[in-house]
Amino acid sequence: MNDTAKYLIRATIAADGVVERSDVVGAVFGQTEGLLGDELDLRDLQESSKVGRIDVEIRSENGQSFGEVTVASSLDKVETAILAASLETIDRIGPCGAAVEVTSIEDVRAAKRREVVERAKELVASGFEETSLASDDVLEEVRDAARVEGIVDYEGLPAGPRVGDSDAVIVVEGRADVSTLLECGIKNAVAVEGTNVPEAVVELTRSRTVTAFLDGDRGGELILRELAQVGEVDYVAFAPPGESVEDLDRGAVFEALRGKVPYETLADAPNLREAAGSAPTADPTDENAAIEPEETDPDADPEPSTADADDGSGTTTEAGADEDRADDADASSDADASTAGADPESDSESDDPTVDDPAAASTDVSAPADPVDSPNDADDGASPKNAKLVDDEPRSLEEHVQEVVDRESGLARLLDDDLGILEEVEADGAFDAVEGASEPPHAVVLDGRIDQRLLDVAAQRGVSRLFGVELGEFVKRPIGTRVSTVGDLPIEA
Repeated sequence: MNDTAKYLIRATIAADGVVERSDVVGAVFGQTEGLLGDELDLRDLQESSKVGRIDVEIRSENGQSFGEVTVASSLDKVETAILAASLETIDRIGPCGAAVEVTSIEDVRAAKRREVVERAKELVASGFEETSLASDDVLEEVRDAARVEGIVDYEGLPAGPRVGDSDAVIVVEGRADVSTLLECGIKNAVAVEGTNVPEAVVELTRSRTVTAFLDGDRGGELILRELAQVGEVDYVAFAPPGESVEDLDRGAVFEALRGKVPYETLADAPNLREAAGSAPTADPTDENAAIEPEETDPDADPEPSTADADDGSGTTTEAGADEDRADDADASSDADASTAGADPESDSESDDPTVDDPAAASTDVSAPADPVDSPNDADDGASPKNAKLVDDEPRSLEEHVQEVVDRESGLARLLDDDLGILEEVEADGAFDAVEGASEPPHAVVLDGRIDQRLLDVAAQRGVSRLFGVELGEFVKRPIGTRVSTVGDLPIEA
C-alpha cells in the first residue's frame, strides 16, 4: 500500500465462477484501459505513483467467488471518485460474469487525525508528571520506600531477600505482592511480573518447594495454569474472590496461606479458584506437607534459639525479634500451628525451611518430604510454555466465539489450525500474546476491539482469521488476514 496515499477506494466483487486474484487484477486493468483517457489511465497513474498497488482478497464458495478490492489514491477527491466509479464498469472476471460495487472511499488523513486526537487526549490525561509534592505526599513516599526496602533483585525479578537460599519459595504476581508479604515478615516470595513466566522462576520451581499465592481473579488462574505447564507447583493459595494479594492485611495473608492446597488435587479442575476453595487444605501432620508443629508447654521458659536468620533454614526474619513481635507470636502460635506454607522462627530451633517471623507464626511454605511431581511433567521434560491450554474435543469457530465474546469474558483466545486453544489471555494482552506465541495462531477470537496495531502483528505472524466485537479505524488492511466482527460469523464461517 502506498504510504503517501490520501484516499482508499474499497469495493466488493462477486463472480459467477471460481476466479483467482490475478484474474481480478487483469480485469481491473483490462476493462478500464482507455475508458477515462490518458490523464486517468490506471497504468500511467501507477507508474507516476499517483495510484498505489491494487490489493485483492478473493475466496470461493459453492462455485462462486467473493472478495474485496482496495486501491490507494493520491489524486484529488474528484479524480478519485471518477476512478472509483470506473471500477463498477467491470462486468467480467476471466471467463465469468461479475459485479463490482464501491462500498466506501476513506480519507486516510482523517483516520490518522482521529488517531492523533485520541492519543493526544491520553497524553493530556496521563502524560504530564507532577513537578511538586505536597508535604503529606513526601511523607507517604518515604514511608513506602521504608516498607519495601527489603525487596531485592533476583535475576531481574523483585523478590524477598531469602529467595536465593530458602528451601521453599512463594510465587506471587507482582512487585506490590512481594512488598505486602515483606510487611508480614515473609521474605521468600518472588514475583513473575506478568502471565509470561520467566525462566528464572521456572528453574526455582524445579529445585524448591513452591507455593503459588495468586490474586482471586481470572488473571491469577491463568498465571497458575502457565506456571504449572512450564514448572512445578506443590501448593496453591488464592486471595479471596475478586481481591488482590497486595490489598490483603496481615491476618488475611496468613489465613490464605493456611488454606493452601496441594496442586495435584485440583490440577484437572476447570475452575482452579473454585476447586482450591473446596479442596482440603494441606495437613500439617502429613509428611508431604512437611509441617512439624512443636508441642510446647505454655508455662515453660522457651529454649534459647541456636539458629540465626542466615543459617539457610529458610527463615526470613532475625532471631532477635523485638518484644512486641514476640508477643504477637505467642498470641498466634496456636492458630498458626497448622499453617501449610509458612514457618515462623520462634525461640526454639525449627527444621522447616520457609518464612521466619515471630509475628508470622504460620506463613512459611514448607518442602514436602517426598517431592510432589508436577501434574504437567512429561517423560521428556517440562512442557513448553505455549502448550495448548485445553485438550478437549474440537470446537467450531462459532463455539469459540460464544465462549469468549457472547459471554463477555474479557479474554482473547488464540487457536491453532484445528481450532484447538493455544493460549487464553486478557483482551488487553492480545497483541503481546500474538507477537510472542511460539506457534503462530491460525485464528484469534477477541472480546474487544480489533485495532490497526493488532491487525498488523497478526498479519506478520500469519494469522488467517481475526474475530472481534468491533473494528477500529484501519489505515491499511493486509491481504492475508481476514478481519470480521462477530456479526459476520454466520456468513463467513
